[in-house]
Amino acid sequence: MEKTLFDSERKVMEVIWKEGDVTAKQISLTLRDTIGWNKNTTYTVIKKCIQKGFIERLEPNFVCRALLSKEQAVQDDTREFVNRVFDGSVPLLFSSLLSQKALSKKELEELKRMINEME
Repeated sequence: MEKTLFDSERKVMEVIWKEGDVTAKQISLTLRDTIGWNKNTTYTVIKKCIQKGFIERLEPNFVCRALLSKEQAVQDDTREFVNRVFDGSVPLLFSSLLSQKALSKKELEELKRMINEME
């Protein structure tokens, strides 16, 4: 399954992740009210999400169910970002992040705890 979400697909997924199983009509109304999309735009993006395997269509009433969790999407985006920007190097990512601002003692302790849990 292609797991990279385009911005438009993420907007549809955000509605589903927030609401749970939801009709395409409700997604369309939500996106109309929040970002001004028309019905055709929303349905086109929903169909692309179905084709890519991000959501499934349930009947009756064209109910959309997420097949890709928000957590998985974030992990996929993070992996793609690290690969693209840092040539796959997590230490380079952390070096870049840590050089941006000084961390508090509490933040450092939290990072150390997370690293220790991974060992």
